[in-house]
Amino acid sequence: MDRVLEKVTAFITSGEGAETRLLLFEHPTTGIQIPAGTVEDAESHVEAALREAMEESGLTDLEVCKCIGFADTQLPDDQYAILNKTKVYARPNRTSFDWAEFRRGVLCACTRQENDFLLLTYTEYDRYRDPQYVTYSITGWVPSDMVTQRQRRYYYHLVYKGDSADTWIQFSDHHDFRPFWALLTDLPKIIAPQRAWLDYVTQELGYEFD
Repeated sequence: MDRVLEKVTAFITSGEGAETRLLLFEHPTTGIQIPAGTVEDAESHVEAALREAMEESGLTDLEVCKCIGFADTQLPDDQYAILNKTKVYARPNRTSFDWAEFRRGVLCACTRQENDFLLLTYTEYDRYRDPQYVTYSITGWVPSDMVTQRQRRYYYHLVYKGDSADTWIQFSDHHDFRPFWALLTDLPKIIAPQRAWLDYVTQELGYEFD
C-alpha cells in the first residue's frame, strides 16, 4: 500500500487586480467547493486539472497559467483512498457476493482487516439538513492492494478570459452544480478541507492570483 493516489485542484480566475474573481460551485448536498478531482490512469496532471475544471464548470475556454505546486497527505489510520475501481465483496474473499463497487479516488473508513482484505465504508451526507443525515452508504470488503493512505494533490491556476454569467447550472457527477464567480477578496465559506487548499497556495507557497 505504498502507491500514491494523485489528485488535482483547479483554481480558475477571471479578471485582474481588485476585480479578480475565483470560480466556485455549490454542490446540492455538501456545500461550496473548488473544482477538483482524481487523476485518471494514463492522464497527466494538467490534463486532469483541465478535465475536472471543464466538467464541473462547463467552461471550455480555459488557459493553463501555472502549476503552482503540490502537497502530500498521509490519511489517518482508519481512512483509505481507492486506487482503482474495485468490486466490494460481502465477505473477505473474491468468491462472495460483489453487487457494489467503489470508484477510483473515493475516501472510505476502515473498521476491520482480515487477511488481505479491508472492511470499508463509503458514506455520503446531506449537509444542508439540520441535523445532517446519511443519504447513501456502502460497506463491504475490498482487497488491500486496491487502496492507499498516501495522496499527492497538484494545484493548478487556470484563467478564463471569455464572457459568462455570474452563475449558472452545470450537470456533473450525477448532480446539478451551481458554478458562480466570487471576488477573491470576498469569498463565501468553502467546505473543509478545500478552504485550506487556497490558504496553502497563497500563504505557504506565496502564490498571487491577481
